[in-house]
Amino acid sequence: MNILSNSRHAWILGAFCLVFALVLALTHQVAASDIEARAQEDRMRSLEQVLPADMHDNDILSDTLDLADGEGKPRTVFVARRGGAVSGAAFQVQSPGYAGPIRLMMGVQPDGRIIGVRVLAHKETPGLGDRIEVKKGDWILRFSGLSLDKPAERGWRVKKDGGDFDQFAGATITPRAVVRAVHEGLRFFAANRDRILASPAMLAKGETP
Repeated sequence: MNILSNSRHAWILGAFCLVFALVLALTHQVAASDIEARAQEDRMRSLEQVLPADMHDNDILSDTLDLADGEGKPRTVFVARRGGAVSGAAFQVQSPGYAGPIRLMMGVQPDGRIIGVRVLAHKETPGLGDRIEVKKGDWILRFSGLSLDKPAERGWRVKKDGGDFDQFAGATITPRAVVRAVHEGLRFFAANRDRILASPAMLAKGETP
């Protein structure tokens, strides 16, 4: 009798553990899907600030090109198209700031002119370095319309270093890092311009040619 009772308890415990494991797995899957969906939404919001909606009629989240930067590290390029022709490209750039890496998204026109630059993440000092955020000031808007030769090479520095860009009082390192990152991004685009402009359109999931 005890053997049957113990066996029954073991089966009940096993069934409970199985159900619990299935619930955990399902919860994890749902949570992962929600996290990915939010990440995609955040990425799209960032892209729309440097590749405005009226510039493209394709799905820029799906239309991507994987290239290597100057250090051989992979970099994803989001390609904007209008009527099938490339109208712009966006990609992330990064440079070490005062308190950690500063990550930026920048959009560039086919002719190499900057459409816009926006901050994705940073740990700079509140009230000082955080003025690189568009919601804290208009400093970051200074890059729109610039290109690799406008200003000339020496101009791609903060004024304290003999360049064209304003620095922040008490936070020179932060704008210096952003200027360096954006300049590197322009060099990356120039080096890969032909490949980006010639890249075939990537269809979003569910689309047909």
